[in-house]
Amino acid sequence: MKQRMYINGAWVEAQAKATRAIFNPANGATIAEVPEADREDARLAIAAAREAFDNGPWPHLPASQRGELVYKLGVLIEENAEELARLESLDTGKTVEESRWDMADIAGIFKYYGGLADKMGGEVIDAPTETATSVVVREPVGVCGQISPWNYPLLQAAWKMAPALAAGCTLIMKPSEITPMTAIRVTELAESLDFPPGVINLLLGPGDPVGAELSESPLVDLISFTGGIATGKKIMCAASGNVKKVALELGGKNPNIIFADADFDVALDYVLNGVFFHAGQICSAGARVMVERPLHDRLVAELRKRMAAIKVGDGFAEGTEMGPLISQAHRDKVERYVVIAQEEGAKLVLGGKRPDDPALQNGFFYLPTLFDQCENDMRIVQEEVFGPVITIETFDTEEEALERANSTIYGLSAGFWTGDQARIKRMTRGLRFGTVWVNDFNVYFTQAPWGGYKQSGLGRELGMSGLEEYTEQKHIYHNHQPQPLHWFGRS
Repeated sequence: MKQRMYINGAWVEAQAKATRAIFNPANGATIAEVPEADREDARLAIAAAREAFDNGPWPHLPASQRGELVYKLGVLIEENAEELARLESLDTGKTVEESRWDMADIAGIFKYYGGLADKMGGEVIDAPTETATSVVVREPVGVCGQISPWNYPLLQAAWKMAPALAAGCTLIMKPSEITPMTAIRVTELAESLDFPPGVINLLLGPGDPVGAELSESPLVDLISFTGGIATGKKIMCAASGNVKKVALELGGKNPNIIFADADFDVALDYVLNGVFFHAGQICSAGARVMVERPLHDRLVAELRKRMAAIKVGDGFAEGTEMGPLISQAHRDKVERYVVIAQEEGAKLVLGGKRPDDPALQNGFFYLPTLFDQCENDMRIVQEEVFGPVITIETFDTEEEALERANSTIYGLSAGFWTGDQARIKRMTRGLRFGTVWVNDFNVYFTQAPWGGYKQSGLGRELGMSGLEEYTEQKHIYHNHQPQPLHWFGRS
């Protein structure tokens, strides 16, 4: 299946005619051939988006009309959810049931921002004199480069596309070069609506050079990136060339803290839910499990039993609970962390290897892995593994748990389990993370902002904050009765 990318309202090949094969990580089969863009293609897309913003009708349409189109795109996603879910699972290897859940969320995101588009009214503020009025309005930021990751290709793209379009921006999407299929299909759905040419552009290709051009170009007003911290830092440096706005979500190392008074069975279940969806390839995965000492032995024993029963396999196969990792390179990375953990003294309780099942040998599968006796300074505790690996740390006091949880360069999300109301207040106040879950884990919804402290990134997605990211504030001061001051040049 040969695909194209989308620039200025037309489906095109790469200027250099380069292509890339897209593989199913569950079996290595080729599922599509797509264009491989370079800097010249990126410049064409940027020019199209720039022209559409500066001289096209899109930013000047009534917000209700923009919102209606964004909402309609959500409806089309809903109507084509099964096809999109299958494409997402072919692309990523995740179970098709997980992909179906994603599509329901994605449709809701477009509907939410479609409905929110005309809700950003101006704010009237008190002027210093009675003869003046003062209003603060929000206007679209302009041309937006949007770089989304491979783990949740369409969901993460939707978090960026929907608010940008609702705000009146034009955009250049760049999905991960290895998982572009649903972005292509959603662009086809958008094409069937009345978006003017140049408003939505789709580039396919690697971060270097395509993402680099988006980040460096003075014609791009905002760059939004979700992905690894090293790339995020490069984007920040590149964006400084024209001091463009930057929104970054750079992952996390997310503690899941279980106190002795927790509901054990529920907490146990949520430890599993917090890690093993999409084989642990989730920025908010609660892979760092911290347990109060009285519960330690019981938790490790139960986790070992439950994890051993997880059915690993093709995401389309009946009963599969966990699919493969995304690629050979990524599986190699996870395997390196498993070796490092053992060298640093962590105790391997379960997994730590590829499955023996002959039916899984052509895919990038890895067994659920459990480490005990982990210490705060171990790399597997501090660094983002992004795989089906749980580390267990033991603590004795609330103060120790809080100090350990915060001892990370990241600050995306954290959760804890307790029935103590006073402790809940102390912990929620003390945890320095963008999202804190109390007696729950890995919950997000469209209306609530998402983003992190520290090196987990800058800015917020989702909620009203996600819409405001794509706007600039303008203060309009109107003096209705100007009078001369007679200050300078007085005789």
